Amino acid sequence: MDLSVDADRLRADLEANAAFGRIADDDPEKCGRTNLTGTEANRAARDRLVERFEDAGLEVAVDAVGNLVGTWVPDSADPDAAPVASGSHLDSVPNGGIFDGPLGVYAALEAVRAMRDAGVEPARPVAVASFTEEEGATFGNGLLGSSVATGVTEPDEALALENDAGETLDEALERIGYRGGEAIDPASWEAFYELHVEQDTVLEEAGADAGVVTTITGITHCEATIEGEANHAGATAMGERTDALAAASEFVLDVEAAANEVVDKSSDSAVGTVGSLSVSPNATNVVPGRVDAGVDVRDVNTESMETIVDAARDSLARIGRERGVETRFERPFDVAPAPMSDRIRDAAHAAAETAGLTAIDLHSGAAHDAMRVAAVTDSSLLFAPSRDGISHSPREWTDWADCAAATAVLAGAVARAATE
Repeated sequence: MDLSVDADRLRADLEANAAFGRIADDDPEKCGRTNLTGTEANRAARDRLVERFEDAGLEVAVDAVGNLVGTWVPDSADPDAAPVASGSHLDSVPNGGIFDGPLGVYAALEAVRAMRDAGVEPARPVAVASFTEEEGATFGNGLLGSSVATGVTEPDEALALENDAGETLDEALERIGYRGGEAIDPASWEAFYELHVEQDTVLEEAGADAGVVTTITGITHCEATIEGEANHAGATAMGERTDALAAASEFVLDVEAAANEVVDKSSDSAVGTVGSLSVSPNATNVVPGRVDAGVDVRDVNTESMETIVDAARDSLARIGRERGVETRFERPFDVAPAPMSDRIRDAAHAAAETAGLTAIDLHSGAAHDAMRVAAVTDSSLLFAPSRDGISHSPREWTDWADCAAATAVLAGAVARAATE
């Protein structure tokens, strides 16, 4: 069915949400935000979303970790039928963009409003979800709210996580008024759609209006520790050093080489990154005594991820033997690649065709809440084009017309699923 999305209404929602934690810039297309879970900006964004839910006639629920769901139950719907849900998240990385997350939340709300305005009579309720702490910038490693909702993480475990100030998620949510007690269970949903900015250039280069994701990349985080001996940079001869940072530099290059080898031989979507280094004592005139390195490995193929992780582990062991440093390797975060549902992907393609829009298949190199939901019900991830592929930056930008077009695909797909 062809639904009319109100592009101006959607833009107004996104611009209003961008004001919470706004990073000022004279260029309106470089308007970033910092909206971290538990902050006043986060409270304000949540408050406004609840108001918009209520204005649209949605019933609001908040669970123990602050996940928000608004549900539309029109007269045509069986209130006991499994809802069709859609949504994303409101939190951001520090100095992030205004579309990453909120586009998916407010596009889902706009889909409901477009259905209502068009007189669509769904047989099922339609839900709009906003998951807590998707980015992992404050509590945990990311996908926290959807992990709790889908049973991967226990609520008590999540609530005990602490931010850098030592405040628990429990305390932060209580302070901003979003420590709820209602049950939100994606396993009870008929289907789930998430619309997100692509964060790459595939759609832009193809001139496509929307992307329909086939598989969301797996992601694993590893922590490597290298301990040498801190010593005077001037008085310690080169042959007498056990330099942890020099050893770590080999490790960084080995991870890069392992990822490049996998790309050359088996999977061109594989990536491996050493994205963080903590050097101690981190003084110019001291030979580094310890380095903690954070490793990020991703791919849509589990085997290639394991190959890179194994290579990183082997590299660390070799460096320990050859350089006389002590090493440790841990893997605290691991999410398998998540194929999306063919059934509701087909509905998205049909919705795009009906609306006269172009949608193409592609994979996602970033993790999203849809991959957690995919473990418990049919799930689909849709993309809107990203200018130059920039994201997690104030320079993140998706043209307003592109936001509306992708939202029209989402609305059509949700309406099809809800009226079946």
